[in-house]
Amino acid sequence: MKGLFITLEGLDGAGKTTQLHKAAELLRQQGYEVVESREPGGTELAEQVRALVLDSALPLNNTTQTLLYLAARSEHVDKLLRPALEAGKIVLCDRFSDSTLAYQGLAAGKTLEELQELRQLNAFATEGLVPDLTLVLDGDPKLLLKRRDARGVTDRYEEQGLELQYKLRSAFTALAEAEPERMRIINAEGSTDQVNAAIMAGINDFLERMQ
Repeated sequence: MKGLFITLEGLDGAGKTTQLHKAAELLRQQGYEVVESREPGGTELAEQVRALVLDSALPLNNTTQTLLYLAARSEHVDKLLRPALEAGKIVLCDRFSDSTLAYQGLAAGKTLEELQELRQLNAFATEGLVPDLTLVLDGDPKLLLKRRDARGVTDRYEEQGLELQYKLRSAFTALAEAEPERMRIINAEGSTDQVNAAIMAGINDFLERMQ
């Protein structure tokens, strides 16, 4: 089987990290080789960029944030993602290019039509790598905010509160509606097991169709 690239996207507090680990373990039990990663991050350089872009004490304009994310993504793709995919592994990644389109694009005031420049920059940074399947964890920002607050505010985006989260929810919904064959919305308001079941149903359905 050729490698498969699956990403988890969505709001802060939606449980992406927890769900990614659970999905990876279940896929390994099915006999698949699985690589877990995250963005920004995944390589030594990208993790250092992560510390910069998420540091709320460091003022960064939207363009600077975008370029830093793309630099980290270029390293991530080159050093980790593409080699794993070429080796036939399933890659599960917590965020990828859709987060850039949502955070630095739609939530920053751009329209879907105005995302073309961002898409071109992302294609350059990734050399055209696009996820095979993207699962968008969606829910009421007020509910997800309670979960997020339980672990404390940690970065520049989380400090912006509900207003940004509502913008992001609209952004991810718009992106998913524009690419329904690749992006699926998962209800993240249920229990961890309920959300995991929905995620695995989506992944297994995709795997069956790919075989």
